[in-house]
Amino acid sequence: MSSMPSPIVGAIEAGGTKFVCAVGSGPGEGILARARFDSGDNPARLMREVVDWFLEQQDQHGELAGLGFASFGPLDLEEDSPTYGYITTTPKKGWQHADLVGPLRRAFPGVPTIVDTDVNGAALGEARWGAAADLEDFVYVTAGTGIGGGGMARGRLLHGLVHPEMGHMGLPCIDGDDFEGACPFHGRCWEGLCSGPAIAKRVGMPAESLPPDHPAWDLTARYMAHALVNLTCVLSPRRIILGGSVRKAGRLGEEAFFAKVRTAFRDVLAGYIASPSLDERGIGDYIVPPVLGDDAGVCGAIALAQSVAKTTPNAERSRRGSIGTSVG
Repeated sequence: MSSMPSPIVGAIEAGGTKFVCAVGSGPGEGILARARFDSGDNPARLMREVVDWFLEQQDQHGELAGLGFASFGPLDLEEDSPTYGYITTTPKKGWQHADLVGPLRRAFPGVPTIVDTDVNGAALGEARWGAAADLEDFVYVTAGTGIGGGGMARGRLLHGLVHPEMGHMGLPCIDGDDFEGACPFHGRCWEGLCSGPAIAKRVGMPAESLPPDHPAWDLTARYMAHALVNLTCVLSPRRIILGGSVRKAGRLGEEAFFAKVRTAFRDVLAGYIASPSLDERGIGDYIVPPVLGDDAGVCGAIALAQSVAKTTPNAERSRRGSIGTSVG
C-alpha cells in the first residue's frame, strides 16, 4: 500500500538575528528552496520581503498547501485573539507587537497558516524526523541569541497560559560569580547567564572566540546543568535535546561542551532521580544535540505547516487536532 506524498508547504524559522524561509516537504532533499533574511529592526519591511519570496516560490512549485511560522517570542498564540501571531514583550528592538501572521494571511488568503514558538517548532521537527522520533515526552532547548525551550508531553506540543518560557527561569548563583547577567528583564536568569550575548558580556568577546580552557565554559556548563536539572525535575522528559549556537562552543567544540554539561548535570542532580537514563552510561543518550542540526527549526516549521495543510482544495485539518497526532 502506498502512502500519500507529503504536501509541499512554506516554512519560516524566525530567530533573533535571521529568518530562514523554505519550501518543501521535509529535511534534506525534501527542502526544495530556501532563503535567509537578516531580522533587522523593521519587521514590516522584512515581512514584505518574505511574502515576495514565497510568491516567487509559488510560481515555481505551485500553490502551497500550508504555511508554518516557528518564531522567537514571546508570542500571542490564542487563536481567537485579535493579535494572534503577534510578537509581544520581546526586548528585541523594533519587534514589540510585530504582526507575523497577518501579512501572510493577506498575501495567501487560501493557504492555512499556523504560528508557534521556534523551540516548539524545532521540537516538532525532531519528533518527526530527528532525536525524538521514538518519544512522546521530551524537551527541546535552543541556546543562541536567547534561550528558549519547548517540547512534548504525551505526544502533544506544550502550551498553556501562553507558551513555555524556560529560558527565563531563575538559577542559583555559583560561588564567586558576581556577573550581573544580561537579561533586560531578569538579569541572572538562564538566558541572562548562558545565551551567546550573555557569554560575550561576561568575557568581553564572542563565545566562539573563547579559548577551550577559558573558565567561562565551565561556568556556562554548570549553569546549563542547573537549568536542565530543573526541567528534568519539573517535566520528567525522556530526553533533552540541546540546540542553538552555544552548544557548538566555538574553539572548545560541541563534543567537549556536551561532556561538561553532562558531568555537571549528574553532579547537580546528586543522584536524586533513579533512572538508567541518568546514570554514567545513560546520560549520553539523555542530553543530546539535535539530529537535524541547524535545520531543526525550519524543518519544524515545515511540520507545523503540514499539520494544517489543505488535503483538498476546500478542506484543511484543524490545528489542535492535527498537532496532537502529528508524530504518532
